[in-house]
Amino acid sequence: MTSHRTDLRSIARRAMIERGLLPDFSPAAMAELARIQTSATDQASQVRDLTKLLWASIDNDDSRDLDQLTVATPRTDRSVTILVAIADVDALVAKDSALDAHARHNTTSVYTSGDIFPMLPEKLSTDLTSLGEGQDRLAMVVEFVVAEDGAVLGSSLFRALVRNHAKLAYNSVAAWLAGTAPTPEGVTAVSGLDAQLRLQDQVAQRLKARRHQQGALSLETIEPRAVFEGDMLTALRIEQKNRAKELIEDFMIAANQATAAYLKHKGVPSFRRILRSPDRWQRIVEMAARWGDILPVEPDARALETFLVTRRKADPLRFPDLSLAIVKLIGRGEYVLDRSKDGAPEHFGLAVKGYTHSTAPNRRFPDLITQRLIKAALAGTSMPYRPDELEYLAGHCTEKEDAAERVERQLRKSAAALLLEPRIGERFDAIVTGASDKGTWVRLLDPPVEGKLATGNGLDVGDTVRVELVSTNVERGFIDFSRVVS
Repeated sequence: MTSHRTDLRSIARRAMIERGLLPDFSPAAMAELARIQTSATDQASQVRDLTKLLWASIDNDDSRDLDQLTVATPRTDRSVTILVAIADVDALVAKDSALDAHARHNTTSVYTSGDIFPMLPEKLSTDLTSLGEGQDRLAMVVEFVVAEDGAVLGSSLFRALVRNHAKLAYNSVAAWLAGTAPTPEGVTAVSGLDAQLRLQDQVAQRLKARRHQQGALSLETIEPRAVFEGDMLTALRIEQKNRAKELIEDFMIAANQATAAYLKHKGVPSFRRILRSPDRWQRIVEMAARWGDILPVEPDARALETFLVTRRKADPLRFPDLSLAIVKLIGRGEYVLDRSKDGAPEHFGLAVKGYTHSTAPNRRFPDLITQRLIKAALAGTSMPYRPDELEYLAGHCTEKEDAAERVERQLRKSAAALLLEPRIGERFDAIVTGASDKGTWVRLLDPPVEGKLATGNGLDVGDTVRVELVSTNVERGFIDFSRVVS
């Protein structure tokens, strides 16, 4: 019997190459890696020793490339100090080294059902530059104070030595916080960590509530992950948002805003992560009108958020499909160089200004660039990148991130094609997720897979349609449907 995992791995490698991404590290990069034997433990005077704080990581169950740790300290005025430690990847990966060249080319780790293609070799990303449990590691720390109403009162950045006291997983922590499961073993093993995490959860909820009041969008798209039994694919499991994921997400958004503010204060040209105001706003207005909701003529994040909250309450089962349609209409995020002295490009979906990527340097190159800029600003040394170099890299990172997402999407469809092969001729309910001159795409409501519709005349994003599965091509990740007209 053929191995699904082996087949998907081969497809993933070919997809990487076709999209201009490197599936393997160069001999020069591997030679550099061989010379790195230990983690960086620079004890310079400007590095604080914060190893005694109750740092912990929360990530996917199987994640080993741990980029962040968090800890909270209550204050007498009911505000809380949050510290986010970010792995100091630059301490071992020098700019313009062979390892850096690979990271600069791909710009991101690529996660597929066939294989993982890390931006940095696993010896680094899952070990020497990962904030692994029980390990002392150098980190960049973002400290910010959150008021009782969720406002961030102030922030600072500095370097520190940290230690991860507990490697925790999203699902078990979320279930415990929700009161539907016992305390995770990793929490009970560390004295005081339970209260620490509950405090972090409270603060994250404050941050989240304030962002959504300001118009951050409550989007909830379906993210299917391949489930294997041995080497055979058996199902696609939907990854749901949960309270622990939101905790980390809200802290990372605040940390990224604080980082952007710091670099702007220092007068350092730097990356911003933006999502422009949607060009297809009129189509979003038309979608809302179907349910009797009236949106303003001009793009308005707060009004859209109110509509999304209403629809989630009214139809939680189908809300992810509406979310997906909205995401497609809003468009893609991008990196831009911000040299402005006042104001900053805005991220429409997060309802924040002055937002960068800085919290995942093991798996995203823009974060490593930002880390180098921060370290130079802290030390008062010359900037590691020229403005014209940053301008080029902003476009390059956007392009390569798009390529990586296309690879991941193709592999999701290849995995889906494996499951759907025996079901050719069956009919399904679907929602239109893409409509352009290039074709029309639909997403099945169950199972959660996407494919191309042979004839989609008159259909647009958000429309519901009945389709029949016509063919699958596992190699190319193609799933083809025809429209069923009753």
